[in-house]
Amino acid sequence: MSTREYFSKTFTREWPVFVKVLRALPADKLDYKPHEKSSAAGDIAWFLANELGCLNAAIASGRSDFPEAPRPATLDAIVSAYEKEARDLEQHVSAADDAKWQSKAGMYFRDKLITEMVIEDLFWNFLHDAIHHRGQLSAYLRPMGGKVPAIYGPSGDEKGSL
Repeated sequence: MSTREYFSKTFTREWPVFVKVLRALPADKLDYKPHEKSSAAGDIAWFLANELGCLNAAIASGRSDFPEAPRPATLDAIVSAYEKEARDLEQHVSAADDAKWQSKAGMYFRDKLITEMVIEDLFWNFLHDAIHHRGQLSAYLRPMGGKVPAIYGPSGDEKGSL
Protein backbone atom coordinates (compact mmCIF):
# COMPACT_ATOMS: atom_id res chain seq x y z
CA MET A 1 0.00 0.00 0.00
CA SER A 2 1.37 3.42 -0.93
CA THR A 3 1.40 6.30 1.54
CA ARG A 4 -1.32 7.98 -0.54
CA GLU A 5 -3.51 4.89 -0.26
CA TYR A 6 -2.81 4.72 3.47
CA PHE A 7 -3.71 8.39 3.90
CA SER A 8 -6.94 7.80 1.96
CA LYS A 9 -7.82 4.82 4.15
CA THR A 10 -7.02 6.78 7.33
CA PHE A 11 -8.93 9.89 6.28
CA THR A 12 -11.96 7.84 5.22
CA ARG A 13 -12.00 6.32 8.71
CA GLU A 14 -11.39 9.64 10.54
CA TRP A 15 -13.67 12.16 8.91
CA PRO A 16 -16.97 10.61 10.06
CA VAL A 17 -15.61 10.82 13.62
CA PHE A 18 -14.96 14.53 13.09
CA VAL A 19 -18.57 14.90 12.02
CA LYS A 20 -19.75 13.10 15.19
CA VAL A 21 -17.78 15.55 17.35
CA LEU A 22 -18.99 18.56 15.35
CA ARG A 23 -22.61 17.42 15.59
CA ALA A 24 -22.17 16.95 19.36
CA LEU A 25 -21.54 20.68 19.81
CA PRO A 26 -24.55 22.44 21.30
CA ALA A 27 -25.71 24.55 18.35
CA ASP A 28 -26.63 27.50 20.59
CA LYS A 29 -23.19 27.67 22.23
CA LEU A 30 -20.80 28.13 19.32
CA ASP A 31 -19.25 31.14 21.04
CA TYR A 32 -18.23 29.06 24.08
CA LYS A 33 -14.56 29.13 25.05
CA PRO A 34 -13.11 27.88 28.34
CA HIS A 35 -10.61 30.74 28.67
CA GLU A 36 -10.21 34.19 27.15
CA LYS A 37 -7.12 32.99 25.24
CA SER A 38 -8.98 29.98 23.84
CA SER A 39 -10.73 29.93 20.48
CA ALA A 40 -14.51 29.68 20.43
CA ALA A 41 -15.94 26.24 19.69
CA GLY A 42 -17.63 27.43 16.49
CA ASP A 43 -14.40 29.02 15.26
CA ILE A 44 -12.51 25.76 15.78
CA ALA A 45 -15.23 23.83 13.95
CA TRP A 46 -15.09 26.31 11.05
CA PHE A 47 -11.28 26.10 11.02
CA LEU A 48 -11.54 22.31 10.56
CA ALA A 49 -13.73 22.77 7.47
CA ASN A 50 -11.37 25.42 6.11
CA GLU A 51 -8.35 23.15 6.59
CA LEU A 52 -9.95 20.58 4.32
CA GLY A 53 -10.68 23.29 1.77
CA CYS A 54 -7.00 24.23 1.84
CA LEU A 55 -5.99 20.63 1.17
CA ASN A 56 -8.44 20.40 -1.72
CA ALA A 57 -6.97 23.52 -3.29
CA ALA A 58 -3.40 22.34 -2.68
CA ILE A 59 -3.87 18.99 -4.41
CA ALA A 60 -5.95 20.49 -7.22
CA SER A 61 -3.69 23.40 -8.12
CA GLY A 62 -0.50 23.30 -6.04
CA ARG A 63 -1.54 26.47 -4.23
CA SER A 64 -3.78 27.05 -1.25
CA ASP A 65 -4.86 30.40 0.14
CA PHE A 66 -6.21 30.13 3.68
CA PRO A 67 -9.64 31.77 3.60
CA GLU A 68 -10.73 34.53 5.89
CA ALA A 69 -14.44 33.93 5.36
CA PRO A 70 -16.53 34.59 8.44
CA ARG A 71 -17.89 31.62 10.32
CA PRO A 72 -21.39 30.61 9.24
CA ALA A 73 -24.13 31.45 11.71
CA THR A 74 -25.27 27.88 12.25
CA LEU A 75 -23.69 24.62 13.25
CA ASP A 76 -25.54 22.88 10.42
CA ALA A 77 -23.83 25.15 7.88
CA ILE A 78 -20.41 24.43 9.39
CA VAL A 79 -21.02 20.66 9.41
CA SER A 80 -22.36 20.75 5.83
CA ALA A 81 -19.24 22.63 4.69
CA TYR A 82 -17.01 20.12 6.50
CA GLU A 83 -18.81 17.15 4.93
CA LYS A 84 -18.59 18.65 1.44
CA GLU A 85 -14.87 19.34 1.80
CA ALA A 86 -14.27 15.84 3.21
CA ARG A 87 -16.06 14.16 0.29
CA ASP A 88 -14.12 16.34 -2.15
CA LEU A 89 -10.86 15.46 -0.41
CA GLU A 90 -11.57 11.74 -0.69
CA GLN A 91 -12.09 12.19 -4.43
CA HIS A 92 -8.95 14.31 -4.89
CA VAL A 93 -6.74 11.84 -3.03
CA SER A 94 -8.27 8.88 -4.84
CA ALA A 95 -7.72 10.53 -8.24
CA ALA A 96 -4.14 11.64 -7.53
CA ASP A 97 -1.23 9.61 -8.74
CA ASP A 98 1.98 9.17 -6.79
CA ALA A 99 3.72 11.95 -8.76
CA LYS A 100 1.00 14.41 -7.67
CA TRP A 101 1.22 13.10 -4.09
CA GLN A 102 4.97 13.85 -4.09
CA SER A 103 4.70 17.27 -5.76
CA LYS A 104 4.95 20.53 -3.83
CA ALA A 105 2.19 22.91 -2.87
CA GLY A 106 2.44 26.45 -1.52
CA MET A 107 0.34 27.53 1.43
CA TYR A 108 -0.53 31.23 1.41
CA PHE A 109 -2.14 33.61 3.85
CA ARG A 110 -3.10 37.07 2.62
CA ASP A 111 -1.11 36.37 -0.54
CA LYS A 112 2.07 35.70 1.45
CA LEU A 113 3.78 32.32 1.11
CA ILE A 114 3.76 30.71 4.56
CA THR A 115 5.25 27.36 3.60
CA GLU A 116 5.84 25.09 0.68
CA MET A 117 5.63 21.38 1.32
CA VAL A 118 5.31 18.08 -0.48
CA ILE A 119 1.58 17.36 -0.68
CA GLU A 120 1.95 14.10 1.23
CA ASP A 121 3.62 15.90 4.15
CA LEU A 122 1.08 18.72 4.01
CA PHE A 123 -1.85 16.31 4.17
CA TRP A 124 -0.45 14.36 7.12
CA ASN A 125 0.45 17.60 8.91
CA PHE A 126 -3.07 18.96 8.48
CA LEU A 127 -4.69 15.68 9.52
CA HIS A 128 -2.65 15.57 12.72
CA ASP A 129 -3.46 19.22 13.41
CA ALA A 130 -7.15 18.52 12.84
CA ILE A 131 -7.05 15.56 15.24
CA HIS A 132 -5.53 17.90 17.83
CA HIS A 133 -8.38 20.37 17.33
CA ARG A 134 -10.97 17.59 17.45
CA GLY A 135 -9.57 16.67 20.86
CA GLN A 136 -9.80 20.31 21.87
CA LEU A 137 -13.47 20.38 20.88
CA SER A 138 -14.17 17.12 22.69
CA ALA A 139 -12.80 18.71 25.87
CA TYR A 140 -15.19 21.66 25.36
CA LEU A 141 -18.29 19.48 25.01
CA ARG A 142 -19.17 18.69 28.63
CA PRO A 143 -18.67 22.26 29.90
CA MET A 144 -20.87 23.39 26.97
CA GLY A 145 -23.60 21.00 28.12
CA GLY A 146 -22.95 18.50 25.32
CA LYS A 147 -22.07 14.84 25.36
CA VAL A 148 -18.74 13.43 24.20
CA PRO A 149 -19.18 10.84 21.43
CA ALA A 150 -16.99 7.77 21.05
CA ILE A 151 -13.83 8.70 19.17
CA TYR A 152 -11.30 5.84 19.37
CA GLY A 153 -13.26 3.83 21.87
CA PRO A 154 -16.27 4.09 24.14
CA SER A 155 -17.20 7.41 25.70
CA GLY A 156 -18.65 7.76 29.18
CA ASP A 157 -21.43 9.84 27.59
CA GLU A 158 -22.53 7.38 24.90
CA LYS A 159 -25.13 4.75 25.63
CA GLY A 160 -23.56 1.35 26.13
CA SER A 161 -20.10 2.67 27.00
CA LEU A 162 -18.20 1.55 30.03
